Amino acid sequence: MEADASVDMFSKVLENQLLQTTKLVEEHLDSEIQKLDQMDEDELECLKEKRLEALRKAQQQKQEWLSKGHGEYREIPSERDFFQEVKESKKVVCHFYRDSTFRCKILDRHLVILSKKHLETKFLKLNVEKAPFLCERLHIKVIPTLALVKDGKTHDYVVGFTDLGNTDDFTTETLEWRLGCSDILNYSGNLMEPPFQSQKKFGTNFTKLEKKTIRGKKYDSDSDDD
Repeated sequence: MEADASVDMFSKVLENQLLQTTKLVEEHLDSEIQKLDQMDEDELECLKEKRLEALRKAQQQKQEWLSKGHGEYREIPSERDFFQEVKESKKVVCHFYRDSTFRCKILDRHLVILSKKHLETKFLKLNVEKAPFLCERLHIKVIPTLALVKDGKTHDYVVGFTDLGNTDDFTTETLEWRLGCSDILNYSGNLMEPPFQSQKKFGTNFTKLEKKTIRGKKYDSDSDDD
């Protein structure tokens, strides 16, 4: 009997909450409708024009991004190309990879998806063997490393998979969250809640490479079998 009473009480509380939420939504809708009803034709026309202008600007921006190579995950052949690419775009993610490192291929799959979803960001990849000067300049030692570039300057790094839950099985959403934390793409989720479940174990401290050094052309790999 006590269990039935508890269930009944819980149901009533839930019902009350739903009614209150519904009431708030209805009041908001009523307020918006009232605003529209009070507008004259000139105000409605002005509102329509503003929305159309916003759509036109969004379309122009999209076309500009596409013309600069956004919307796809591309390999660039040399260091010189890197400097030109980051000069053209406000936000760039560049994957420094090596063919023999299998975790680079894991990262590739996720970056292909994100490049199509986030047109505001340019996604590139560059073979470290073809970019010794750039790797030294950016202090890139661990492969794979993502260099996050904003306004032509290296803003942050994602080194290996440490920030992605320390697993090869991280989701595209996890990588998207990590890039969103650096504001290198427009993330719509909650940055305070990483998608991977082992948040407490791994934490949300991000790897930085400023104190690392390069020795010749030898790179450390984040892959277990390399």
